Amino acid sequence: MITYKGIAADGSKPLGLEHPVPLHRCPANIIRLAGELESLWNEPNPSTPFRLQQLFVDLLAELSKEIAARTQPSSFWLQQILQFMNTHYNEDLSREQMAGLANISPEHFSRMFRKYMGRTFHAHLTLLRIRSAQRRILTGAPNLNTLAQEVGYKEGLYLSRKFKESVGLSPTAYQRKHKRIAALNLNHTASLIALGITPELGVYTKWLEQMQQRTTGKVGQKFNPYGHSPVTYYDAIAAANPDIIISYNNSEEHHRFLPLAPVLELPFLTMNWREQFRLIADIVNKRLKAEDWLAHYDERVTGINDQLDRELGLRGTAIVWEIGANTAYCFSSSYGRGCQILYDDLGFRPPAKILEQGILARGYVEVDIESISSYPADHIFITALPSHSDIRKRIYQLFRSADWLKLEAVRQNRVYVLNDTELFCGYDPLSSQEQLSKLIRVMSEHHKFA
Repeated sequence: MITYKGIAADGSKPLGLEHPVPLHRCPANIIRLAGELESLWNEPNPSTPFRLQQLFVDLLAELSKEIAARTQPSSFWLQQILQFMNTHYNEDLSREQMAGLANISPEHFSRMFRKYMGRTFHAHLTLLRIRSAQRRILTGAPNLNTLAQEVGYKEGLYLSRKFKESVGLSPTAYQRKHKRIAALNLNHTASLIALGITPELGVYTKWLEQMQQRTTGKVGQKFNPYGHSPVTYYDAIAAANPDIIISYNNSEEHHRFLPLAPVLELPFLTMNWREQFRLIADIVNKRLKAEDWLAHYDERVTGINDQLDRELGLRGTAIVWEIGANTAYCFSSSYGRGCQILYDDLGFRPPAKILEQGILARGYVEVDIESISSYPADHIFITALPSHSDIRKRIYQLFRSADWLKLEAVRQNRVYVLNDTELFCGYDPLSSQEQLSKLIRVMSEHHKFA
């Protein structure tokens, strides 16, 4: 313990090291400075008289930094470090480098990292690299040496050894292995079902359960992503013992599930349902089946377009509304709801007004229920209506309003009320196929198509 008194040159109150109790488990650099200070202090005639003062100032600075690190919430700097490691794991990272970024001592960094992550910095770095290698293997990896350099190792043999230590299999054996899949979104569950695969864990609607029974004859373990606390959410997925977790792009889930399995993240706003379907097919070695499925779907779309050419000619504009309790939403094709069929497959166009409001960038437009009548389109589709009676009264009043009745789609009998939220929330092969059937059926009923 060192006692000292600070004296300011201008007579003001000096700034000292305010800490009520001694620091325990100090980092090595503080212990070294304290030891050197003690040795020099006991020399009767030190050869460098100002070295003592310099050591004392350095010691205070390091103590101040350590106290600040201990009082600062670890979660603050830890999140920054994890984000940095996520994007730089393929570089030559060191504990000292990360501690410097966090502005704390390497020893404190190691203690706090292990405390909050449950593993050491080096173990976490290895896990990031191995999970990245697994994802690359699942989606068509290059040769082993190239893959090693991509994920941060110098050569393939070393990657193979680290891979086997973490996964229990060599990269080649892992590639060939039948994999247990946890699908954390109903669209991914549906894609697997279309390929004849039952996921170990999947998100289902009642309609999707029926499709699963018809396709594979059994239903996998059902998972409700909204019925869990963060702890039970993790536990439910861990209990399925997955080899792959398929999810949408979510860095929080990526961190959370890192110890369980590689997380394959599908960015739906930049990857349409066909691309997602093909990627999932590649993972489970079913690409030919996926292409066959898509060929049959496209053949059906071609036939329907021939029919629409005869009956409608130019398609014109179409808008899809999902009416909720207080607001209504219309969508772009990247959000499904049948828009991927109307806009991408059948040649309808989004109305100019929603394009001006940036629907292609955002994916949807949100408005008050009464504002629906201010969005004209040649065809209006309503895929969902609220069940609450008071909200339905508002909708019925809207349908009787002068603004609604003067819309061209209303006057031409081109408003189609489908009200099937469960079906139209799907953005996958099975849902798209059924949505196509329902859209054509309701249009046929209105226009007496052949």
